[in-house]
Amino acid sequence: MTVLSPREGYRLWAPTYEAETAVTFLEDRLACELTPPLAGLRLLDAGCGTGRRLLSTDAALAAGADLAPEMLAASAAPGRLAAADVRALPFPAAAFDVVWCRLVIGHLPDAAPVYRELARVCRPGGTVLVTDFHAQAVAAGHRRTFRDSAGIVREVEHHVHPADAQVEAASAAGLRLVGTREGEVSPPLRRFYERAGRLAAYEEQRGLRIVLALSFRRGAD
Repeated sequence: MTVLSPREGYRLWAPTYEAETAVTFLEDRLACELTPPLAGLRLLDAGCGTGRRLLSTDAALAAGADLAPEMLAASAAPGRLAAADVRALPFPAAAFDVVWCRLVIGHLPDAAPVYRELARVCRPGGTVLVTDFHAQAVAAGHRRTFRDSAGIVREVEHHVHPADAQVEAASAAGLRLVGTREGEVSPPLRRFYERAGRLAAYEEQRGLRIVLALSFRRGAD
């Protein structure tokens, strides 16, 4: 299987991206646990895909950025999204109270530039939430894959950034770790395996950590 760049992978994924998977279901639960109440706050989803996560928020301002224009074109939230790399966001410094970067950072070879940019656009005292495909899942042979509109399974480039390395990169950018969650294969995910006809794999993988979530607070300048 040819490994696609994030730009090419998400271009092909855009038509089927809205379909929920075991990973996105679990990631969403962890993100909800670590995200503060958003009412009245300014939220940025850096690497937002189609912007689907922004539709259900009660933030006073909800904006998104994604590398793939095809993802943004499939969005139901036009006018709040920008085509941009998460390492060079088109927003002023300290523009947001909460910054999400969800299941994105593993697609990039170096986490440090991402954390610097997330910290830059977050206000002092604000929250930065980063989620990633867990290193344990990669070690067990899992890959960042999706099924395109033709039914072909595709793999997207992924780089392992262990939790301690991410915390170090975040600290260098002025972010302090305030919360960690690890999501594993457990009964709420069984339906996804059953739907795919892979219940034997579910039993084998129970307890395997597949999503990492890290919450940071930006220090004062």
